[in-house]
Amino acid sequence: MTLRAAIRTIPDYPKKGILFRDITTLLGDARAFRRAVDELVQPWAGTKMDKVAGMEARGFILGGAVAHQLSAGFIPIRKKGKLPHQTISVSYALEYGTDEMEMHIDAIAPGERIILVDDLIATGGTAEGAVRLLQKMGAEVVAACFVIDLPDLGGAKRIEALGVPVRTLVAFEGH
Repeated sequence: MTLRAAIRTIPDYPKKGILFRDITTLLGDARAFRRAVDELVQPWAGTKMDKVAGMEARGFILGGAVAHQLSAGFIPIRKKGKLPHQTISVSYALEYGTDEMEMHIDAIAPGERIILVDDLIATGGTAEGAVRLLQKMGAEVVAACFVIDLPDLGGAKRIEALGVPVRTLVAFEGH
């Protein structure tokens, strides 16, 4: 089974006209999940990576697995108000308005090499916010990795414009 075949598409979710790309089917298939993690890790296998940052919530699942494979630490990047210790936050643009994400203030030492991981990149607003947050703390964001790219929405180009290489495994047209 290909990674593409392991991803379920749900039409008209969360609203009419949207084709939602659901990775829970990929996560539930041991071989597909293993393959996705292996492919996300592959360019950095054998290199020193300090930490992997994952965005809430599916980025936690994938990022934790990637961190394990790289023998790196893991940093959760969460919605505002979800972390118990002192945090640093950044605002980012949503389709309609803005939101904030944060991480613990002591999650990164300046100069640490970080890979950002999430399930999907669409417009890139959330990923751009996460990259800015990591860079604000002095991290070297080595790459941003996603299982799914929706290239028509331009998010990967937006992250590359910040000087961060993007790795994606599967692309779907549309939104």
